[in-house]
Order: sequence, then structure tokens, then C-alpha cells
Amino acid sequence: MAAAGTIQTSRMTFHDFPSAEAAAVQLATDVAQALSTAVEQRGRASLVVSGGSTPKPFFAQLKQKRLPWQHIWITLADERWVDISSPDSSERMVREQLLTEFVHFVGLKNDAATPDAGVATAQNRLSAIPKPYDVMIVGMGEDGHTASLFPEVAGLAEALDLKNPDSCAAIIPPSYAPHPRMTQTLPALLNCRKLVLHITGTKKRALYEDARKPGSCLTLPIRAIVQQNKVPLEVYWAA
Repeated sequence: MAAAGTIQTSRMTFHDFPSAEAAAVQLATDVAQALSTAVEQRGRASLVVSGGSTPKPFFAQLKQKRLPWQHIWITLADERWVDISSPDSSERMVREQLLTEFVHFVGLKNDAATPDAGVATAQNRLSAIPKPYDVMIVGMGEDGHTASLFPEVAGLAEALDLKNPDSCAAIIPPSYAPHPRMTQTLPALLNCRKLVLHITGTKKRALYEDARKPGSCLTLPIRAIVQQNKVPLEVYWAA
């Protein structure tokens, strides 16, 4: 299924779909192709996904693809610091919605009491995943956060620093976002071959357009994804 409209520049491709379902179908097709090619060329592949409600239709479509799942590693861009049995756990959602019995899944949540105490373990786990990531899929909140890089929170500048050697950062989000978080840092998120921003709704389209304009990444963290020049960005959007 083709996109209803595509705008392309040297650093960005914007896919405009008539519905969220159409976007999910095409995204699953494109991601499946990227993963299959990676396995064919390098023997294994890696996929990073995000939580929330937006990716659920995409997960349903991708799970139906005939892929060499036993050679594919999946992890998360970020995670709430809750037990994986919690309804708020992104790992739980991904396991229920996407994983087959053959997939290698690496979660960010570990036994540490807090995200800050669990950073080293999370980073050690991520080190086992093939990199650069073959596909990185991030979302965006209506406050402009991506992964768990929330506007103006403590530690945001360090997490956005492209010279930061750490792949993970502990984040205490604003009061409107529940639970402490573990997030991959910006340099880790950009260590990929295919970078996707998957969003729906007119509010997020307007926010994306704002993110293309000059301004601070500390007040609108998604700017760090939209305006970076390390890897081309593909946006999959539907009203």
C-alpha cells in the first residue's frame, strides 16, 4: 500500500497517509524489508521500538510478516521503571503485541531499585544488540518529548549531547508523566541505519512542523531528532 503523499529532501522523507491503519501497513512493510535485508547481508538484524498506543497497529502488522525472527533482536527506545507485569510497562506491551517465540528481546527494566541505579545494567544489556541498529522507531508526545527525553527535565542536556558516551540515561519526567524512566540517549538513538518518527493526529503534525524551525532542543526535544544531520529521517504520519 503506497503513501497518499510523500515529500522528500536529502535528509528527510515525509510520508502522509489517509489513515493510521494505512500508515501502520506501509511502515510494517518497510521495516520488514529493512530487517530481511539486514539478515541477508549481515546475518542478524536489530529493531528499536517505542511504547504507547500509536505503534500498536504497526506491531499487529509486523507480527504477521514472514521474517527470520530467530535472527532479529528487539529492544525499546525507553521504558517506565515499573515491573514488567504492570499495565504501564512498555516491555509487557511489546511482548504481548509483537514478539514471536523466536525473537531475541532485550528489556531496559532490570532489578535495580531506580533507573539511576540501573543504568549500567541497561547499557550492558544493550551492548549485546547488533549495531548500528537496523531500524529505530521513535514517537512523539504532545509536549514534544521523544523516547523519555522530556522538555527541560534534569539531565536532558547530557542525554541530548552527541558526545555523551553513555547509551542510557535515567530521567525523572514532569508530574504529568507517570513513573521514573530509563531512556536511550540521543547518540544511541541516532546510531541506526533507518530512523523513523511515527506520529498521528493534527496536533502532532503541527508540533513536527514547529520542530523543523529554529529553537531550543531543551524546550522541544523532538527537534534533536528532526534537525540532526547524522542519519536521514523518515516520518510516517496520518491524521
